[in-house]
Amino acid sequence: MGDSRPHSHPRRHGLERAGASLHGSGGSYIYLREGFGREALGRLMAFLFIWQFILSGPLEIASGYIGFASYFGYIWKDMPAWGPKLIVIIVGLLNIALLYRRITHIGKITVSLWIGTLITTGAVIFTGALHFDSKIAFDFPPDAFKFSMGFLLGLGAASRVGVYDYLGYYDICYIGDEVKKPGKTIPRSIIISVIAVALIYILINLSIIGIVPWREFVPASEKPASQFGVSLLMEKIYATKVASIVTVMILWTAFGSVFALLLGYSRIPFAAARDGYFFKIFSKLHPKHNFPSVSLLVIGGISILCSFLSLGLVIDVLIATRIIVQFIGQIFAVSLLRKNHPNLERPYKIWLYPIPSFLAFIGWVFVFATSGKEIILFSLGALALGISSYFIWSRQSGKWPFATAARDR
Repeated sequence: MGDSRPHSHPRRHGLERAGASLHGSGGSYIYLREGFGREALGRLMAFLFIWQFILSGPLEIASGYIGFASYFGYIWKDMPAWGPKLIVIIVGLLNIALLYRRITHIGKITVSLWIGTLITTGAVIFTGALHFDSKIAFDFPPDAFKFSMGFLLGLGAASRVGVYDYLGYYDICYIGDEVKKPGKTIPRSIIISVIAVALIYILINLSIIGIVPWREFVPASEKPASQFGVSLLMEKIYATKVASIVTVMILWTAFGSVFALLLGYSRIPFAAARDGYFFKIFSKLHPKHNFPSVSLLVIGGISILCSFLSLGLVIDVLIATRIIVQFIGQIFAVSLLRKNHPNLERPYKIWLYPIPSFLAFIGWVFVFATSGKEIILFSLGALALGISSYFIWSRQSGKWPFATAARDR
């Protein structure tokens, strides 16, 4: 929790600036394309972002489906082995169905989900504040902060979870074409989201461990209660009936999260394909409601399939696969934009530049290096496969770096 903020916030400044200056749909895809050169290395970087995103985006959504199914276990006692699979399929299909419509119709659904999220969050924090016990919350085990290699690896693992919890704050960057006054709205949205998420993250965690001893959740593989910590908190204070009601509210909140993710993420492959930087089929719009139907169905479908993996594996893979191209790539893209496009409109400026970029780079390298050998090799393998796929595709379509040769023929 403490480690995720230092490199999340410097990266926030880069997204604020890029989002304010380049506010079309696609987010990181646009920033990488323009930063590295639209008809040069930026074409490869944009393709690689979409390539890794076709996996990491659905993985992030899948983590929400898995969490939904886990919390549902508090209501569905003695859930059979096939229960979670059935739940993620139903929730995944419902999510696609609700988003399979014009963006203007989605607004009302989003507001209702947002209100439910606020009520749930407020109820948990209010309960935690009334019954908080500092002796329980700060009951650290022996040598909890003793420096060692194991400590660093544990810190890296905790950082991946912390980073995962912050991921949704830049969702607005992916739908820039559909945002009013994006030059002001996008930076404000990011700033407010990061501050709000940080406060909520700290308060909810303290609310839980200040009432329910952390030893009741650790190790998670041996403690079923770790799957629904908030429900257990409410059960200890208000009894089972109230805990069940709050669990339903948590499920509402979880669905609101995956709803927002699929909404934003379905626009990314569409934006890239529309501009000729990814496979053309993803540029298809619904003939009546004018939304990216193919992209929505593909991202939504893969998300359901990824939900059959373990939550820990899902989080580790989605973070690691994004780090090299998206998170570290964006750091260099912001600097290149500053150097190569000095006249670009900049309604937002990075504070103390380039210090935030440097801190973000160090943070992401640390998180990636502590991801584990198998995860690192998988991420590098996916990147290598993406590079190979790009050169095959670009050669067939006569794009960079084969554009000159194609014209000569």
